Amino acid sequence: MAGSTDKGTTSSAVARLVVDGAAELGIPRAKYAHLLGLAPEYLNDDLYRTPSASAIHVWELMVVKASWTEVAPLLVRRSQLGSLGLWDYLLTSGPTLLDGARDSSTYLATIADAGTEAIEIVEDGEQITISHVNLADLTYDAASAIRSFALGLYQRRLGEAARRQLVPTRVALAAKAPRRHGSLVELYGTRAIDFEAPVSSITFLASDLRAATPYAQPGLSTVLRRHAEQSLAASIPLHSWLDTFQVALRAAYADDAVTLASVAQRLAVSTRTLQRRLDEHGTTWSEQVESVRREQITQLLRTTDLSIDSIATRTGYANARALRRAVQRWYGDTPGALRQALNGAAPV
Repeated sequence: MAGSTDKGTTSSAVARLVVDGAAELGIPRAKYAHLLGLAPEYLNDDLYRTPSASAIHVWELMVVKASWTEVAPLLVRRSQLGSLGLWDYLLTSGPTLLDGARDSSTYLATIADAGTEAIEIVEDGEQITISHVNLADLTYDAASAIRSFALGLYQRRLGEAARRQLVPTRVALAAKAPRRHGSLVELYGTRAIDFEAPVSSITFLASDLRAATPYAQPGLSTVLRRHAEQSLAASIPLHSWLDTFQVALRAAYADDAVTLASVAQRLAVSTRTLQRRLDEHGTTWSEQVESVRREQITQLLRTTDLSIDSIATRTGYANARALRRAVQRWYGDTPGALRQALNGAAPV
Protein backbone atom coordinates (compact mmCIF):
# COMPACT_ATOMS: atom_id res chain seq x y z
CA MET A 1 0.00 0.00 0.00
CA ALA A 2 1.59 3.25 -1.11
CA GLY A 3 0.60 6.86 -1.04
CA SER A 4 0.69 8.87 -4.24
CA THR A 5 3.83 10.67 -3.03
CA ASP A 6 5.77 7.37 -2.85
CA LYS A 7 5.21 6.60 -6.52
CA GLY A 8 8.21 7.33 -8.68
CA THR A 9 10.54 6.32 -5.85
CA THR A 10 12.12 3.16 -4.49
CA SER A 11 13.47 2.29 -1.07
CA SER A 12 16.94 3.39 -0.03
CA ALA A 13 17.64 -0.28 0.78
CA VAL A 14 17.15 -1.25 -2.87
CA ALA A 15 19.18 1.76 -3.98
CA ARG A 16 22.03 0.67 -1.67
CA LEU A 17 21.91 -2.83 -3.12
CA VAL A 18 22.10 -1.51 -6.68
CA VAL A 19 24.95 0.88 -5.85
CA ASP A 20 26.87 -1.94 -4.15
CA GLY A 21 26.34 -4.10 -7.23
CA ALA A 22 27.71 -1.35 -9.44
CA ALA A 23 30.76 -1.09 -7.20
CA GLU A 24 31.35 -4.84 -7.46
CA LEU A 25 31.30 -4.53 -11.24
CA GLY A 26 33.95 -1.82 -11.02
CA ILE A 27 31.74 1.06 -12.16
CA PRO A 28 33.24 4.36 -10.92
CA ARG A 29 31.06 6.07 -8.33
CA ALA A 30 31.57 9.36 -10.18
CA LYS A 31 29.24 8.07 -12.89
CA TYR A 32 26.21 8.06 -10.57
CA ALA A 33 27.09 9.82 -7.29
CA HIS A 34 25.60 13.09 -8.55
CA LEU A 35 22.14 11.56 -9.06
CA LEU A 36 19.32 12.67 -6.79
CA GLY A 37 19.01 10.50 -3.69
CA LEU A 38 22.32 8.65 -4.06
CA ALA A 39 24.34 10.76 -1.61
CA PRO A 40 25.41 8.71 1.45
CA GLU A 41 23.18 10.66 3.87
CA TYR A 42 20.11 9.50 1.93
CA LEU A 43 21.30 6.03 0.88
CA ASN A 44 22.16 5.13 4.47
CA ASP A 45 18.88 6.31 5.99
CA ASP A 46 15.87 4.05 5.41
CA LEU A 47 13.52 6.98 5.99
CA TYR A 48 14.31 8.35 2.53
CA ARG A 49 13.03 7.02 -0.79
CA THR A 50 15.27 7.31 -3.84
CA PRO A 51 13.90 8.52 -7.20
CA SER A 52 13.30 5.47 -9.38
CA ALA A 53 15.05 7.25 -12.24
CA SER A 54 18.28 7.41 -10.20
CA ALA A 55 18.20 3.70 -9.36
CA ILE A 56 17.32 2.74 -12.93
CA HIS A 57 20.26 4.76 -14.25
CA VAL A 58 22.59 2.63 -12.12
CA TRP A 59 20.93 -0.53 -13.50
CA GLU A 60 21.61 0.85 -16.98
CA LEU A 61 25.28 1.36 -16.15
CA MET A 62 25.49 -2.22 -14.90
CA VAL A 63 23.99 -3.81 -18.01
CA VAL A 64 26.48 -1.86 -20.14
CA LYS A 65 29.30 -3.29 -18.05
CA ALA A 66 27.92 -6.87 -17.96
CA SER A 67 25.12 -8.90 -19.54
CA TRP A 68 21.74 -8.61 -17.85
CA THR A 69 21.87 -12.39 -17.34
CA GLU A 70 24.94 -11.81 -15.15
CA VAL A 71 23.71 -8.66 -13.39
CA ALA A 72 20.52 -10.26 -12.02
CA PRO A 73 22.30 -13.21 -10.31
CA LEU A 74 24.90 -10.80 -8.93
CA LEU A 75 22.23 -8.71 -7.21
CA VAL A 76 20.41 -11.79 -5.90
CA ARG A 77 23.67 -13.07 -4.39
CA ARG A 78 24.20 -9.73 -2.68
CA SER A 79 20.65 -9.72 -1.25
CA GLN A 80 21.32 -11.17 2.19
CA LEU A 81 18.25 -11.76 4.33
CA GLY A 82 17.51 -8.49 6.11
CA SER A 83 19.29 -6.30 3.56
CA LEU A 84 15.91 -5.15 2.22
CA GLY A 85 14.57 -4.42 5.66
CA LEU A 86 10.95 -4.89 6.62
CA TRP A 87 9.90 -6.38 3.28
CA ASP A 88 12.25 -9.33 3.79
CA TYR A 89 10.54 -10.22 7.04
CA LEU A 90 7.02 -9.76 5.66
CA LEU A 91 7.90 -12.39 3.06
CA THR A 92 9.61 -14.85 5.41
CA SER A 93 7.40 -14.61 8.53
CA GLY A 94 3.94 -15.65 7.30
CA PRO A 95 2.21 -18.71 8.78
CA THR A 96 2.75 -20.33 5.37
CA LEU A 97 5.07 -19.39 2.50
CA LEU A 98 2.01 -18.35 0.50
CA ASP A 99 0.84 -16.03 3.29
CA GLY A 100 4.27 -14.41 3.34
CA ALA A 101 4.25 -14.01 -0.44
CA ARG A 102 0.85 -12.32 -0.25
CA ASP A 103 2.02 -9.89 2.44
CA SER A 104 5.13 -9.04 0.42
CA SER A 105 2.92 -8.38 -2.61
CA THR A 106 0.55 -6.14 -0.67
CA TYR A 107 3.43 -4.11 0.73
CA LEU A 108 5.69 -4.17 -2.33
CA ALA A 109 5.83 -0.37 -2.06
CA THR A 110 8.10 -0.73 0.98
CA ILE A 111 10.92 -1.57 -1.45
CA ALA A 112 9.73 -0.88 -5.01
CA ASP A 113 8.01 1.78 -7.10
CA ALA A 114 4.34 0.87 -6.82
CA GLY A 115 3.62 3.19 -9.73
CA THR A 116 5.37 0.89 -12.20
CA GLU A 117 5.68 -2.51 -10.54
CA ALA A 118 3.33 -5.06 -9.00
CA ILE A 119 3.38 -8.66 -7.81
CA GLU A 120 0.46 -10.93 -8.72
CA ILE A 121 -0.10 -14.38 -7.23
CA VAL A 122 -2.31 -16.93 -8.98
CA GLU A 123 -3.28 -20.33 -7.55
CA ASP A 124 -4.03 -22.94 -10.21
CA GLY A 125 -4.63 -26.40 -8.78
CA GLU A 126 -1.30 -27.97 -7.93
CA GLN A 127 0.73 -24.92 -8.93
CA ILE A 128 1.09 -21.33 -7.72
CA THR A 129 2.55 -18.65 -9.96
CA ILE A 130 4.13 -15.41 -8.74
CA SER A 131 4.28 -12.78 -11.48
CA HIS A 132 6.35 -9.61 -11.52
CA VAL A 133 4.47 -7.02 -13.56
CA ASN A 134 6.65 -4.32 -15.09
CA LEU A 135 5.58 -2.58 -18.27
CA ALA A 136 9.00 -1.55 -19.61
CA ASP A 137 10.09 -2.35 -23.17
CA LEU A 138 10.79 -6.06 -23.76
CA THR A 139 14.13 -5.26 -25.41
CA TYR A 140 15.31 -2.98 -22.62
CA ASP A 141 18.23 -4.77 -20.93
CA ALA A 142 17.90 -2.91 -17.61
CA ALA A 143 14.25 -4.00 -17.37
CA SER A 144 15.24 -7.58 -18.19
CA ALA A 145 17.79 -7.51 -15.37
CA ILE A 146 15.24 -6.07 -12.92
CA ARG A 147 12.62 -8.68 -13.83
CA SER A 148 14.94 -11.66 -13.55
CA PHE A 149 16.35 -10.25 -10.29
CA ALA A 150 12.84 -9.89 -8.82
CA LEU A 151 12.01 -13.55 -9.54
CA GLY A 152 15.36 -14.73 -8.21
CA LEU A 153 14.86 -12.67 -5.06
CA TYR A 154 11.45 -14.25 -4.45
CA GLN A 155 12.88 -17.72 -4.92
CA ARG A 156 15.73 -16.98 -2.51
CA ARG A 157 13.50 -15.50 0.20
CA LEU A 158 10.94 -18.31 -0.04
CA GLY A 159 13.75 -20.86 0.26
CA GLU A 160 15.11 -18.99 3.30
CA ALA A 161 11.66 -19.04 4.88
CA ALA A 162 11.26 -22.78 4.14
CA ARG A 163 14.82 -23.51 5.37
CA ARG A 164 15.40 -25.53 2.18
CA GLN A 165 15.97 -24.95 -1.50
CA LEU A 166 12.80 -24.45 -3.53
CA VAL A 167 13.06 -25.35 -7.20
CA PRO A 168 10.43 -23.81 -9.48
CA THR A 169 8.54 -25.92 -11.98
CA ARG A 170 8.81 -23.12 -14.54
CA VAL A 171 10.26 -19.66 -15.01
CA ALA A 172 9.00 -17.20 -17.65
CA LEU A 173 10.83 -13.97 -18.46
CA ALA A 174 9.54 -10.95 -20.37
CA ALA A 175 12.90 -10.57 -22.09
CA LYS A 176 14.46 -11.38 -25.41
CA ALA A 177 16.17 -14.76 -25.41
CA PRO A 178 19.89 -14.24 -24.80
CA ARG A 179 22.49 -16.24 -26.69
CA ARG A 180 23.59 -17.88 -23.43
CA HIS A 181 21.74 -18.12 -20.15
CA GLY A 182 23.67 -20.61 -18.07
CA SER A 183 23.86 -18.05 -15.26
CA LEU A 184 20.04 -18.00 -15.11
CA VAL A 185 19.87 -21.80 -15.02
CA GLU A 186 22.22 -21.66 -12.05
CA LEU A 187 20.20 -18.86 -10.43
CA TYR A 188 16.82 -20.60 -10.63
CA GLY A 189 18.06 -24.18 -10.39
CA THR A 190 16.14 -25.27 -13.47
CA ARG A 191 16.41 -25.33 -17.26
CA ALA A 192 12.66 -24.77 -17.60
CA ILE A 193 13.07 -21.09 -18.51
CA ASP A 194 10.93 -19.50 -21.22
CA PHE A 195 11.74 -16.13 -22.78
CA GLU A 196 9.67 -13.44 -24.52
CA ALA A 197 6.74 -14.09 -22.16
CA PRO A 198 4.13 -11.32 -21.77
CA VAL A 199 4.84 -11.18 -18.02
CA SER A 200 7.75 -12.45 -15.96
CA SER A 201 6.74 -15.20 -13.53
CA ILE A 202 8.00 -18.06 -11.41
CA THR A 203 5.87 -21.12 -10.68
CA PHE A 204 6.13 -23.47 -7.70
CA LEU A 205 4.30 -26.56 -6.54
CA ALA A 206 1.32 -25.46 -4.47
CA SER A 207 2.29 -28.01 -1.82
CA ASP A 208 5.61 -26.16 -1.33
CA LEU A 209 4.03 -22.74 -0.80
CA ARG A 210 1.08 -23.94 1.28
CA ALA A 211 3.39 -25.66 3.73
CA ALA A 212 3.73 -24.10 7.18
CA THR A 213 6.71 -21.78 7.58
CA PRO A 214 9.18 -23.38 10.02
CA TYR A 215 9.55 -21.44 13.26
CA ALA A 216 6.90 -18.86 12.28
CA GLN A 217 5.89 -16.79 15.30
CA PRO A 218 2.11 -16.41 15.79
CA GLY A 219 1.00 -12.81 15.43
CA LEU A 220 4.29 -11.55 13.98
CA SER A 221 2.81 -10.98 10.52
CA THR A 222 0.17 -8.69 11.98
CA VAL A 223 2.82 -6.60 13.72
CA LEU A 224 4.90 -6.41 10.54
CA ARG A 225 1.93 -5.31 8.44
CA ARG A 226 1.19 -2.52 10.91
CA HIS A 227 4.83 -1.49 10.85
CA ALA A 228 4.80 -1.46 7.04
CA GLU A 229 1.86 0.96 7.03
CA GLN A 230 3.67 3.23 9.49
CA SER A 231 6.93 3.09 7.56
CA LEU A 232 5.26 4.09 4.30
CA ALA A 233 3.41 6.93 6.02
CA ALA A 234 6.63 8.25 7.57
CA SER A 235 8.84 7.90 4.49
CA ILE A 236 10.36 10.93 2.77
CA PRO A 237 10.28 10.59 -1.03
CA LEU A 238 12.93 12.56 -2.88
CA HIS A 239 11.24 13.53 -6.14
CA SER A 240 13.24 16.64 -6.98
CA TRP A 241 16.20 18.80 -6.05
CA LEU A 242 13.86 20.95 -3.96
CA ASP A 243 12.92 17.89 -1.88
CA THR A 244 16.61 17.27 -1.20
CA PHE A 245 17.16 20.92 -0.29
CA GLN A 246 14.25 20.87 2.16
CA VAL A 247 15.60 17.74 3.84
CA ALA A 248 18.97 19.48 4.29
CA LEU A 249 17.29 22.64 5.58
CA ARG A 250 15.24 20.71 8.17
CA ALA A 251 18.38 18.89 9.32
CA ALA A 252 20.21 22.21 9.69
CA TYR A 253 17.22 23.61 11.57
CA ALA A 254 17.27 20.66 13.98
CA ASP A 255 21.00 21.28 14.56
CA ASP A 256 20.37 25.01 15.15
CA ALA A 257 22.54 25.83 12.14
CA VAL A 258 20.11 27.53 9.77
CA THR A 259 22.41 29.60 7.59
CA LEU A 260 22.73 29.72 3.84
CA ALA A 261 26.37 28.63 4.14
CA SER A 262 25.64 25.62 6.38
CA VAL A 263 22.90 24.27 4.13
CA ALA A 264 25.02 24.86 1.01
CA GLN A 265 27.78 22.86 2.68
CA ARG A 266 25.37 19.99 3.37
CA LEU A 267 24.44 19.97 -0.31
CA ALA A 268 28.07 20.32 -1.46
CA VAL A 269 27.39 23.48 -3.48
CA SER A 270 28.36 27.14 -3.16
CA THR A 271 25.96 29.63 -1.59
CA ARG A 272 25.64 31.33 -4.98
CA THR A 273 24.67 28.04 -6.67
CA LEU A 274 22.19 27.30 -3.90
CA GLN A 275 20.46 30.66 -4.35
CA ARG A 276 20.38 30.17 -8.12
CA ARG A 277 18.81 26.72 -7.79
CA LEU A 278 16.17 28.09 -5.43
CA ASP A 279 15.38 30.82 -7.94
CA GLU A 280 15.05 28.19 -10.68
CA HIS A 281 12.44 26.47 -8.52
CA GLY A 282 10.48 29.68 -8.03
CA THR A 283 11.34 30.21 -4.38
CA THR A 284 13.86 31.97 -2.14
CA TRP A 285 15.98 31.19 0.90
CA SER A 286 13.83 33.34 3.18
CA GLU A 287 10.61 31.71 1.94
CA GLN A 288 11.99 28.24 2.61
CA VAL A 289 13.26 29.14 6.08
CA GLU A 290 9.89 30.64 6.94
CA SER A 291 8.16 27.49 5.71
CA VAL A 292 10.24 25.31 8.02
CA ARG A 293 9.62 27.68 10.92
CA ARG A 294 5.90 27.53 10.22
CA GLU A 295 5.97 23.73 10.32
CA GLN A 296 7.89 23.74 13.59
CA ILE A 297 5.69 26.35 15.26
CA THR A 298 2.53 24.53 14.20
CA GLN A 299 3.90 21.25 15.58
CA LEU A 300 4.90 22.83 18.90
CA LEU A 301 1.51 24.47 19.29
CA ARG A 302 -0.21 21.16 18.60
CA THR A 303 1.97 18.80 20.63
CA THR A 304 3.33 20.83 23.58
CA ASP A 305 2.23 23.18 26.34
CA LEU A 306 5.19 25.50 25.81
CA SER A 307 4.50 29.20 26.26
CA ILE A 308 4.46 31.47 23.23
CA ASP A 309 7.69 33.09 24.49
CA SER A 310 9.41 29.68 24.66
CA ILE A 311 8.22 28.72 21.17
CA ALA A 312 9.46 32.07 19.81
CA THR A 313 12.91 31.41 21.32
CA ARG A 314 13.04 27.85 19.99
CA THR A 315 12.10 28.84 16.46
CA GLY A 316 14.38 31.84 16.00
CA TYR A 317 11.99 34.74 16.55
CA ALA A 318 13.17 37.77 18.54
CA ASN A 319 10.19 37.67 20.87
CA ALA A 320 6.60 36.50 21.26
CA ARG A 321 5.30 39.59 19.49
CA ALA A 322 7.23 38.75 16.32
CA LEU A 323 5.92 35.18 16.44
CA ARG A 324 2.34 36.41 16.88
CA ARG A 325 2.68 38.63 13.83
CA ALA A 326 3.97 35.68 11.79
CA VAL A 327 1.15 33.35 12.90
CA GLN A 328 -1.41 36.07 12.16
CA ARG A 329 0.06 36.47 8.66
CA TRP A 330 0.03 32.70 7.96
CA TYR A 331 -3.26 31.68 9.51
CA GLY A 332 -5.17 34.90 10.20
CA ASP A 333 -5.35 33.97 13.87
CA THR A 334 -3.46 34.23 17.14
CA PRO A 335 -1.13 31.45 18.37
CA GLY A 336 -3.51 30.72 21.26
CA ALA A 337 -6.54 30.36 19.00
CA LEU A 338 -4.54 28.24 16.57
CA ARG A 339 -3.42 25.93 19.40
CA GLN A 340 -7.04 25.43 20.47
CA ALA A 341 -8.11 24.72 16.88
CA LEU A 342 -5.26 22.24 16.31
CA ASN A 343 -6.25 20.34 19.44
CA GLY A 344 -9.94 20.30 18.61
CA ALA A 345 -11.00 22.68 21.37
CA ALA A 346 -13.43 25.51 20.89
CA PRO A 347 -11.91 28.98 21.45
CA VAL A 348 -12.74 30.39 24.87
